[in-house]
This record gives sequence, structure tokens and C-alpha cells, in this order.
Amino acid sequence: MEFKPIKTKKIYEEIIDQVKAMINSGALQPGDRLMSERDLAEKFQVGRSAVREAFRVMEAMGIIKIKPGEGTYISEQHVEILLNSFSPVLPADRENVREFMELRRILEVEAAGLAAQRRSPEQLETINMSLQRLKNDVEQGNLGGEADLQFHFTIAEASHNSFLLKLMNTVGDVMSRVLSATLHVLYQNPDNPPRIIKEHQAIYDAIKNKDPEGARRAMFEHLSKAEEYLFNNI
Repeated sequence: MEFKPIKTKKIYEEIIDQVKAMINSGALQPGDRLMSERDLAEKFQVGRSAVREAFRVMEAMGIIKIKPGEGTYISEQHVEILLNSFSPVLPADRENVREFMELRRILEVEAAGLAAQRRSPEQLETINMSLQRLKNDVEQGNLGGEADLQFHFTIAEASHNSFLLKLMNTVGDVMSRVLSATLHVLYQNPDNPPRIIKEHQAIYDAIKNKDPEGARRAMFEHLSKAEEYLFNNI
């Protein structure tokens, strides 16, 4: 079996499907090393960002294990577990994930409020660029995880609180994996992507208008709705 060029709208899902099919056929075995992002992007004839999105979701599902500095490997877990469901297995039990979402609210709601007070024109433009990139990714059928993550981290930077930013960076890896898994669940419902874009727009507008309470409220509603939907659908 060989990888095939991608010709579907939800590119990252097709990548995951092909990897899972190769595991199912035995072409890929537990412990096998996958190609690099660049090589896979060339094989699939897609952008590297789509491969990166697929890797994040597959890591959250337990299909692959990413070893920094070494490469990406097929998980040693039993193949039947890997192929059991397309829904992501979040990288912790439900209670741990819930606590992590609580931590995001604690950090990011106040970060949004501070950003509305302290952001520079340049930081506002960077937040807007992340928002526009997120919109483009979603329109093209991608998760937009990188742009989403950048949007939230740029807001943290605009808070001008070095300790808050350090805390965000400390949990950045977990946040990236949980975010990709969360978006994958959310985007199974076609009503969610446009709603999520509107929520991000509301956060940006409040920061742009230097409205701290509006920014805190918009961020709280965005994170709370995501958590509610997630735990109602996994």
C-alpha cells in the first residue's frame, strides 16, 4: 500500500484515514517510524500545516508518539485500540482534561482583559492576523489549530504580564494537543466552525475597542462553550 495524493476538503482527516488504513493492512506496524512532516506533505501533495494538524490529532488519539529530536512513531498500543474509533482519545482522563480547561479559563480570561487595556497597535495587528489565518484555515476545511493557538498566545503576550505568559508557555504542549483534539470533536458538527469564528471575532473586537470587561466576557463564553460541547460529545 502507498500513500495517495489528498483530494478531499478535510485534509487532515484524510491523512489520518490513510495512516489508519496502512496500520490496519499491516503496511505500518507499531513502532514503525513515519516520514517527516515535509516528506509526508510531498507524498500527500498538501501543505505541511495539514500534516501537522493530523499529527496532533493522531497523537491525542494515541495512534502515534512524537519523540522530540527523534521522529514520529506508530504507537506500541494494540492495533485494535488504535482503530476502534475515529473520535480522539484525549491525552488524559476526563477529569484531568476538565481541570486543564479550568486552568485555561483562569489564565486566559484575565489575559484577554489585560490585553484590552495594554495591547500595542502592533500586537493588535498580530492578533488580527491570527484571526484571519484561522478563518482561512476553517474555510479550507482544516482545523486551524496553529492559528487558534497563536491567537490565544498573542493575547497572552499583549497582556504584558511576564508570569502569565510563562505559565501559558509551560502548558503550551498540552494545550496544543488538547486544542487539536477539542477542535476535531467540535468540527464534526458543521454548525460549530462558524460559531467558533464569531467567538474569536468577539474577543478580538473587545480587545480592539479597549473593553476589558467585554474581552473577559467573550473569552469566558468561548472557553466555556467549547468545554460544554466537548464533554457532551465524548
